[in-house]
Amino acid sequence: MANKIKCILTIAGSDSGAGAGIQSDLKTFKNHGLYGLTVITTVTAQNTRGVSTAQSLGQGIVAAQLGCVLSDFKIDTVKIGVIGKPGNIKTISSMLGKIKNLKLVVDPVVMSKNNYLFAGEAGLKAMKKYLFKITYLLTPNLHEAQLISDINIQDTASLETAIKKIHQMGCKNVLVKGGHFDKLPGIPAGTDILYNGKKFTFFRGPFIKTKNTHGIGCTFSSAIASNLALGNNPVDSVSNAKKYVVKALLRNIKVGTCYGPVEV
Repeated sequence: MANKIKCILTIAGSDSGAGAGIQSDLKTFKNHGLYGLTVITTVTAQNTRGVSTAQSLGQGIVAAQLGCVLSDFKIDTVKIGVIGKPGNIKTISSMLGKIKNLKLVVDPVVMSKNNYLFAGEAGLKAMKKYLFKITYLLTPNLHEAQLISDINIQDTASLETAIKKIHQMGCKNVLVKGGHFDKLPGIPAGTDILYNGKKFTFFRGPFIKTKNTHGIGCTFSSAIASNLALGNNPVDSVSNAKKYVVKALLRNIKVGTCYGPVEV
């Protein structure tokens, strides 16, 4: 009798340097004992120095990939990264919206570390209109939280106001990642904040000083999705994923000539 394995899906861009995106997600899924499935939305030319160019795939091929996966595999947990075109956001949201009890983790990637823009104003508008209302857990960083909420976050009070505003857009849970909190008074860098519509949960931990952080957002969100797929609740999923990412950062393995990948 064949052994069963839990499936999980990532919908994201391909990183030719294999430090972020689809490649990072698959490695994270495997490390959690899951079978990773993929829908590629964007092909990027990038390495540890950054993204040089990218090309979004058309709605037809994106929908075909997703349709094939959904027709053959049992899936209840999905992680989304870079989507690209607003039309793809609408199509993906419509197709995923038909899945009952979907645990959808969305990493609203706006731009790369070297400021390559993945989602402009039209993309953010489409996310708010179509994607967020089916999102189980959204994982923006500080910059993305400001763009989504249209609030200038300067302290704890404005951060909590922004998180509540994002939650009201339809996301069941909002986690603002704390990699840039060194710029906010009163919030230690490395602190992640989760809001479920009723209360805030703070996840404090060490801030690892290393330049090898390429793909950290992808790794964190896919680790959270992995934990949700394994049956953990949001708080435990974030806590476990944070430990996983910290461990990866502490390895501090150097690959490439600039910002090395977290997940190797």
